[in-house]
Amino acid sequence: MKKILTIAIIAILASSLLHAQEKSGAKIEYTQTIYDYDTIVQGSDGLCTFTFRNTGGEPLIISSASSSCGCTTPEYGKKPVMPGKSGEIKVRYDTGTLGSFRKTVVVKSNAANAPTSVLRIKGFVREKRNPAGGKPSETFQ
Repeated sequence: MKKILTIAIIAILASSLLHAQEKSGAKIEYTQTIYDYDTIVQGSDGLCTFTFRNTGGEPLIISSASSSCGCTTPEYGKKPVMPGKSGEIKVRYDTGTLGSFRKTVVVKSNAANAPTSVLRIKGFVREKRNPAGGKPSETFQ
């Protein structure tokens, strides 16, 4: 009987410790992890924003954000995001190349639930047309 009681007490203590650890630490929750530009015009601004929230109990620190190629540039705040607050990761795609694209941005942070997360962008860059319509413009404006 004493063994059962001891095991029950240990199980309760372990459960409460796990629950306490679950609440502590930073946690990152994104509103979306995929951004679809759909069709975008060649030479236009390829900026999109990924918003996230720190749902944990400690400050969230983004340590890096890197893209899968040089045509995609991520930007993020260097200051910690406090519990309950939101932050942004801005991603700019260079729309100079025609055709479809799929790119990834790898985000590293101190988040207990996702120390490494992947953001994705996709879309299609179409040729810029001249104001009169018809043939493509030879120069970018």
